[in-house]
Amino acid sequence: MSWPDAPALPRPRILRQRWLDLAFVHWAFEPADVAHFFPPGTRPDTFEGRTYVGLIPFRMVGTGLPRGPAVPYFGSFLETNIRLYSVDETGRRGVVFLSLDADRLAVVATARTVFGLPYRWARMSHERDGNHHSYSSTVRGSGVRATVGVEMGERLPVGPLEDFLTARWGLHVHRAGRTWYLPNVHPPWILHAATLDTLDADELLRSVGLTAPDRAPDHVAFSAGVPAEFAVPSGPSSAR
Repeated sequence: MSWPDAPALPRPRILRQRWLDLAFVHWAFEPADVAHFFPPGTRPDTFEGRTYVGLIPFRMVGTGLPRGPAVPYFGSFLETNIRLYSVDETGRRGVVFLSLDADRLAVVATARTVFGLPYRWARMSHERDGNHHSYSSTVRGSGVRATVGVEMGERLPVGPLEDFLTARWGLHVHRAGRTWYLPNVHPPWILHAATLDTLDADELLRSVGLTAPDRAPDHVAFSAGVPAEFAVPSGPSSAR
């Protein structure tokens, strides 16, 4: 199986960045158990009858406008997000973020104000030792903590589940009485199998209203990353 082509990104472009050293940690959920998190005009997207909750720690690097240099200092930071998988009434597949924790206060404030995204300020670290990557995050104020450690393995063949989890060309967010779709484009992911040796994320999952699964993740992968670009958002539906 090959990766599907990304839809053409409309213009104007508004943002570019690189997503690097990503750990993809996923649990399967019943769609009904998370449906209340989705903004109007969207619903849980499913794979073989289940939807997924993703825990994704990574490095954000080189954020900037479509042309010109990246934003110094503030354009690169660590992030850990919890995301769900959505589809809207027009059939566009995307993600819904329950949290995005980052270690740059200015980024948190800007993203919350401009895009209405649930960013939180956190103390974070990322360390690499050969093929091993470790991530830690502590949300400031609440003290909510998470740690992830993965060992990158062999390249992972592209399958339908990998397509479902990573070939996502936008995000859905509810803001100003409407559900908006913020489209993006990026090259095909090169994924690797990954083995978890550390995972402490129950606090983080509970902090966004999820019931922490009492089992190991259903899918774990790693990617060195991709460059991405974003275009202006559009509104697929009005609030109801």
